[in-house]
Amino acid sequence: MFKQIATKNTSKKSTDASSPVNDLQRLGFSEYEACTYLSLLQGSPATAYEVSKHSGLPRANIYGALESLAKKRAVQPVSENPTRYVPVEPSALLGRIASDVGDLCERLQQTLETLEPKESPDVVWSIDGEEQIAAKVDELIDHALQHVWIKASTDVLRRHAPRLKKAAARGVKLIFVVFGEDTKFLRFGKGTKVYLHEGNGQRVGGADNLFTIAIDYRLALTANLGETLTGAYTTNPAIVRMAETLIRHDVYMAEMMAYLGKEIEERFGKGLIELRRSLFSPEQMSELTANLEKAKKAVNES
Repeated sequence: MFKQIATKNTSKKSTDASSPVNDLQRLGFSEYEACTYLSLLQGSPATAYEVSKHSGLPRANIYGALESLAKKRAVQPVSENPTRYVPVEPSALLGRIASDVGDLCERLQQTLETLEPKESPDVVWSIDGEEQIAAKVDELIDHALQHVWIKASTDVLRRHAPRLKKAAARGVKLIFVVFGEDTKFLRFGKGTKVYLHEGNGQRVGGADNLFTIAIDYRLALTANLGETLTGAYTTNPAIVRMAETLIRHDVYMAEMMAYLGKEIEERFGKGLIELRRSLFSPEQMSELTANLEKAKKAVNES
């Protein structure tokens, strides 16, 4: 027998985001299913006709809602001819839903964590922040198979020394073009070559704030480690080739300076200042001049 224990109008659409109808919909119930379940909570056992009369919902929709709720194990029939339904207790229903959703989320999390984004060669991926950039550099070093070429300051490279050492142990060949003089920590065996930038490792025009790495002829990353910590990496062949070419020419320059440094500096000045004067920005020239003055002062004091 249908026993009414609450007011009608459960079918009226609530504007309250926390209403039972809205909350049940967030758990996967349709609006008719939610209203039907709530109507049965308010009075049961009940037939589809009685639920319709009590809730104000069209009877045709109630039949479908009851069948769907039965499949969801939210209601169950207790008699036939006519079929009457009772609701599953809310604690049992919601406990089962919570368990099912929890299991689903755990399984989905495990699946999603195994997926790796496919990095299109046409895309340049941006990264910002010191920790994010450092983590990406470590990741790239860990996955290197043939070689790692890096142009950077020794201050920055110290952080990555443990990863680079492991790469060298795997047989990965390492080439460094560095700003700075202390390079002992980069000596990882015969597969490693270290070049001081332009033969002396002096800082010029802010270039020491740039970190450039090229790996296996297939991937490159560059980052500005100055006041603005931002970078980008890509597998785009043209950009990878550009990064490789930059490092190659720095290697060539370091080799030439090792043999012809005195003659080159006599012609173009310390820090190649005469060459750079027409190409550097005023800010870069100012920084270069300051760095050259510091280097000169250090030599005089030594």
